[in-house]
Amino acid sequence: MFETLKRGISKVKEDIRVIYDNDPAAHSLAEVLLCYPGLHAITAYRLAHRLYKWHLHLVARIISYITRIVTGIEIHPAAHIGKRFFIDHGEGVVIGETTIIGDDVLIYQQVTLGGTGKDSGKRHPTIGNHVVIGAGAKVLGDIIIADHVRIGAGSVVITDVPSHSTVVGVPGRIVQRSTVDEEGNLMHNKIPDPIQSEIDELKKEIEKLKS
Repeated sequence: MFETLKRGISKVKEDIRVIYDNDPAAHSLAEVLLCYPGLHAITAYRLAHRLYKWHLHLVARIISYITRIVTGIEIHPAAHIGKRFFIDHGEGVVIGETTIIGDDVLIYQQVTLGGTGKDSGKRHPTIGNHVVIGAGAKVLGDIIIADHVRIGAGSVVITDVPSHSTVVGVPGRIVQRSTVDEEGNLMHNKIPDPIQSEIDELKKEIEKLKS
Protein backbone atom coordinates (compact mmCIF):
# COMPACT_ATOMS: atom_id res chain seq x y z
CA MET A 1 0.00 0.00 0.00
CA PHE A 2 2.83 2.40 0.91
CA GLU A 3 4.60 1.71 -2.38
CA THR A 4 1.37 2.33 -4.32
CA LEU A 5 0.88 5.66 -2.55
CA LYS A 6 4.51 6.59 -3.17
CA ARG A 7 4.15 5.87 -6.90
CA GLY A 8 0.93 7.89 -7.00
CA ILE A 9 2.59 10.92 -5.40
CA SER A 10 5.51 10.60 -7.81
CA LYS A 11 3.13 10.66 -10.79
CA VAL A 12 1.36 13.75 -9.46
CA LYS A 13 4.71 15.53 -9.09
CA GLU A 14 5.57 14.53 -12.64
CA ASP A 15 2.22 15.84 -13.93
CA ILE A 16 2.80 19.16 -12.14
CA ARG A 17 6.27 19.48 -13.67
CA VAL A 18 4.77 18.91 -17.15
CA ILE A 19 2.38 21.83 -16.59
CA TYR A 20 5.29 24.14 -15.74
CA ASP A 21 7.16 22.93 -18.82
CA ASN A 22 4.24 23.49 -21.22
CA ASP A 23 2.25 26.41 -19.87
CA PRO A 24 3.90 29.82 -19.34
CA ALA A 25 0.74 30.92 -17.49
CA ALA A 26 1.59 28.64 -14.55
CA HIS A 27 3.06 30.99 -11.93
CA SER A 28 2.92 29.06 -8.67
CA LEU A 29 2.41 25.62 -7.20
CA ALA A 30 -0.79 26.75 -5.48
CA GLU A 31 -2.18 28.02 -8.78
CA VAL A 32 -1.40 24.72 -10.52
CA LEU A 33 -2.92 22.62 -7.73
CA LEU A 34 -6.09 24.70 -7.44
CA CYS A 35 -6.77 26.04 -10.92
CA TYR A 36 -5.76 23.43 -13.48
CA PRO A 37 -8.66 21.11 -14.38
CA GLY A 38 -6.36 18.97 -16.54
CA LEU A 39 -4.31 18.07 -13.45
CA HIS A 40 -7.47 17.34 -11.45
CA ALA A 41 -8.84 15.14 -14.24
CA ILE A 42 -5.69 13.08 -14.76
CA THR A 43 -5.20 12.60 -11.00
CA ALA A 44 -8.78 11.39 -10.60
CA TYR A 45 -8.38 9.19 -13.67
CA ARG A 46 -5.35 7.43 -12.21
CA LEU A 47 -7.35 6.56 -9.10
CA ALA A 48 -10.37 5.45 -11.13
CA HIS A 49 -8.19 3.42 -13.49
CA ARG A 50 -6.67 1.49 -10.60
CA LEU A 51 -10.11 0.79 -9.15
CA TYR A 52 -11.30 -0.32 -12.59
CA LYS A 53 -8.40 -2.79 -12.79
CA TRP A 54 -9.53 -4.12 -9.41
CA HIS A 55 -12.97 -4.74 -11.02
CA LEU A 56 -14.61 -2.00 -8.98
CA HIS A 57 -16.17 -0.74 -12.19
CA LEU A 58 -19.11 1.16 -10.73
CA VAL A 59 -16.98 3.06 -8.21
CA ALA A 60 -14.50 3.92 -10.96
CA ARG A 61 -17.27 5.19 -13.25
CA ILE A 62 -18.74 7.30 -10.44
CA ILE A 63 -15.34 8.94 -9.90
CA SER A 64 -15.11 9.57 -13.64
CA TYR A 65 -18.62 11.04 -13.71
CA ILE A 66 -17.98 13.40 -10.79
CA THR A 67 -14.70 14.48 -12.38
CA ARG A 68 -16.53 15.31 -15.61
CA ILE A 69 -19.02 17.47 -13.71
CA VAL A 70 -16.25 19.34 -11.88
CA THR A 71 -13.68 19.71 -14.70
CA GLY A 72 -15.61 19.30 -17.95
CA ILE A 73 -13.18 16.52 -18.89
CA GLU A 74 -14.42 12.96 -19.42
CA ILE A 75 -11.86 10.14 -19.26
CA HIS A 76 -13.15 6.58 -19.19
CA PRO A 77 -11.40 4.73 -16.36
CA ALA A 78 -10.59 1.80 -18.67
CA ALA A 79 -8.48 3.98 -20.99
CA HIS A 80 -4.69 3.52 -20.84
CA ILE A 81 -2.70 6.74 -20.44
CA GLY A 82 1.07 7.01 -20.27
CA LYS A 83 3.41 9.33 -18.42
CA ARG A 84 3.47 13.13 -18.47
CA PHE A 85 0.06 13.52 -20.10
CA PHE A 86 -1.07 17.16 -20.19
CA ILE A 87 -4.55 18.49 -20.95
CA ASP A 88 -4.33 22.25 -21.53
CA HIS A 89 -7.53 24.13 -20.56
CA GLY A 90 -9.48 20.89 -20.94
CA GLU A 91 -13.14 21.88 -21.24
CA GLY A 92 -15.00 19.40 -23.45
CA VAL A 93 -12.24 16.78 -23.70
CA VAL A 94 -13.55 13.21 -24.14
CA ILE A 95 -11.33 10.12 -23.99
CA GLY A 96 -13.06 6.82 -24.77
CA GLU A 97 -12.91 3.44 -23.10
CA THR A 98 -10.39 1.61 -25.32
CA THR A 99 -8.15 4.61 -25.99
CA ILE A 100 -4.41 4.06 -25.53
CA ILE A 101 -2.20 7.12 -25.05
CA GLY A 102 1.60 7.02 -24.94
CA ASP A 103 4.04 9.22 -23.04
CA ASP A 104 4.50 13.00 -23.31
CA VAL A 105 1.20 13.68 -25.07
CA LEU A 106 -0.35 17.16 -25.07
CA ILE A 107 -3.99 17.83 -25.96
CA TYR A 108 -6.08 20.99 -25.91
CA GLN A 109 -9.72 21.78 -25.13
CA GLN A 110 -12.63 20.17 -27.02
CA VAL A 111 -10.53 17.22 -28.22
CA THR A 112 -12.37 13.91 -28.69
CA LEU A 113 -10.61 10.56 -28.80
CA GLY A 114 -13.73 8.63 -29.69
CA GLY A 115 -15.13 5.50 -31.25
CA THR A 116 -17.27 4.91 -34.32
CA GLY A 117 -20.42 2.82 -34.45
CA LYS A 118 -21.38 0.22 -31.89
CA ASP A 119 -18.58 -2.26 -32.44
CA SER A 120 -17.22 -4.06 -29.38
CA GLY A 121 -13.56 -4.55 -28.63
CA LYS A 122 -10.90 -1.99 -29.56
CA ARG A 123 -12.81 0.92 -31.08
CA HIS A 124 -10.89 4.02 -29.97
CA PRO A 125 -7.57 5.50 -31.13
CA THR A 126 -4.07 4.52 -30.14
CA ILE A 127 -1.92 7.63 -29.65
CA GLY A 128 1.86 7.34 -29.75
CA ASN A 129 4.52 9.24 -27.82
CA HIS A 130 5.19 13.00 -28.13
CA VAL A 131 1.90 13.72 -29.90
CA VAL A 132 0.18 17.13 -29.88
CA ILE A 133 -3.55 17.36 -30.63
CA GLY A 134 -4.91 20.85 -31.26
CA ALA A 135 -8.11 22.38 -29.89
CA GLY A 136 -11.34 20.90 -31.17
CA ALA A 137 -9.70 18.04 -33.06
CA LYS A 138 -11.56 14.72 -33.34
CA VAL A 139 -9.62 11.47 -33.60
CA LEU A 140 -12.11 8.69 -34.25
CA GLY A 141 -12.05 4.91 -34.49
CA ASP A 142 -9.50 2.18 -33.96
CA ILE A 143 -6.67 4.01 -35.69
CA ILE A 144 -3.01 4.53 -34.87
CA ILE A 145 -1.48 7.98 -34.47
CA ALA A 146 2.25 7.31 -34.49
CA ASP A 147 4.99 9.09 -32.52
CA HIS A 148 5.73 12.81 -32.95
CA VAL A 149 2.51 13.56 -34.83
CA ARG A 150 0.91 17.03 -34.72
CA ILE A 151 -2.84 17.33 -35.33
CA GLY A 152 -4.12 20.81 -36.13
CA ALA A 153 -7.04 22.49 -34.38
CA GLY A 154 -10.46 21.44 -35.67
CA SER A 155 -9.14 18.50 -37.68
CA VAL A 156 -11.07 15.23 -37.98
CA VAL A 157 -8.76 12.23 -38.21
CA ILE A 158 -10.23 8.86 -39.21
CA THR A 159 -7.20 7.04 -40.69
CA ASP A 160 -3.77 6.02 -39.43
CA VAL A 161 -1.10 8.72 -39.34
CA PRO A 162 2.62 7.90 -39.71
CA SER A 163 5.25 9.29 -37.37
CA HIS A 164 6.62 12.83 -37.68
CA SER A 165 3.55 14.02 -39.61
CA THR A 166 1.35 17.10 -39.30
CA VAL A 167 -2.36 16.60 -40.01
CA VAL A 168 -4.94 19.30 -40.75
CA GLY A 169 -8.42 19.56 -42.21
CA VAL A 170 -11.70 17.64 -42.43
CA PRO A 171 -11.04 14.86 -43.07
CA GLY A 172 -7.48 15.14 -41.81
CA ARG A 173 -4.75 15.32 -44.42
CA ILE A 174 -1.00 15.10 -43.97
CA VAL A 175 0.78 18.32 -44.93
CA GLN A 176 4.45 18.64 -45.75
CA ARG A 177 5.05 22.25 -44.78
CA SER A 178 6.80 22.67 -41.41
CA THR A 179 4.30 23.63 -38.71
CA VAL A 180 6.41 23.04 -35.62
CA ASP A 181 8.97 25.17 -33.83
CA GLU A 182 12.49 24.15 -32.86
CA GLU A 183 11.23 22.38 -29.72
CA GLY A 184 8.63 20.39 -31.65
CA ASN A 185 5.57 22.34 -30.48
CA LEU A 186 2.64 22.81 -32.83
CA MET A 187 2.34 26.36 -34.19
CA HIS A 188 -1.43 26.65 -34.57
CA ASN A 189 -1.20 30.01 -36.33
CA LYS A 190 1.01 28.64 -39.14
CA ILE A 191 -0.87 25.50 -40.15
CA PRO A 192 -1.46 25.45 -43.92
CA ASP A 193 -4.80 24.83 -45.62
CA PRO A 194 -4.34 21.74 -47.86
CA ILE A 195 -7.48 22.49 -49.89
CA GLN A 196 -6.36 26.04 -50.59
CA SER A 197 -2.94 24.73 -51.52
CA GLU A 198 -4.50 22.41 -54.11
CA ILE A 199 -6.62 25.26 -55.49
CA ASP A 200 -3.50 27.40 -55.79
CA GLU A 201 -1.74 24.59 -57.68
CA LEU A 202 -4.72 24.27 -60.03
CA LYS A 203 -4.65 28.02 -60.66
CA LYS A 204 -0.97 27.79 -61.56
CA GLU A 205 -1.69 24.94 -63.98
CA ILE A 206 -4.51 26.94 -65.61
CA GLU A 207 -2.24 29.96 -66.00
CA LYS A 208 0.39 27.76 -67.66
CA LEU A 209 -2.19 26.37 -70.08
CA LYS A 210 -3.38 29.87 -70.96
CA SER A 211 0.12 31.13 -71.68
